[in-house]
Amino acid sequence: MLLDASQSQLVLVDYQARLMPAIFEADAAAANAVRLGRTARLLDVPVWGTEQNPSRLGENLPDIRALCQRTLAKMHFSGMEEGLGEWLRPPAKAPQGNARSLPKHLQKPTATQEERNTIVIAGCEAHVCLLQTALDLLEDDFEVWVVTDACSSRTERNRDAAFDRLAGAGAELVTAEMVGFEWLRTAEHPAFKEFQSLIR
Repeated sequence: MLLDASQSQLVLVDYQARLMPAIFEADAAAANAVRLGRTARLLDVPVWGTEQNPSRLGENLPDIRALCQRTLAKMHFSGMEEGLGEWLRPPAKAPQGNARSLPKHLQKPTATQEERNTIVIAGCEAHVCLLQTALDLLEDDFEVWVVTDACSSRTERNRDAAFDRLAGAGAELVTAEMVGFEWLRTAEHPAFKEFQSLIR
């Protein structure tokens, strides 16, 4: 199964200024997160961010924060515990109208927002906030794709243990380039050249 840009959303977890200096291979993880975010923006894939306890750990790195439509400040390690799921799958709107409204068969159908149930996710720390958010997403019936080269933890061992657990739980493990090429599908895509410049 390949990723489909029209069905995808991107979640960037906790690339925070005061956390990143302690993260294993932080520069590479952050650079790949920026590539992911820029690719998503090129292809109209919604991009969301989370920040763990930002009053203590600071905001996400500016390049990453600028790519996100909204950023969720949270205290729970899982963003799903604090409303991320409502951003990813907004609740259906209640019917509008009053007693004088047109009968249902004469009303224009309301446009329904197409669900995007594929969540591409990356972030820090992989074994804490990323892991717990991804496991909650799986439990909430989202398809979860974890971008391994845009994730990290303070130690390599913790990062790798998170990948093992996520794969066992049903998440797909991918890289930033895999995501981009699957979202594009063809070298004839209008955004292909711009994408190439992002990965060189």
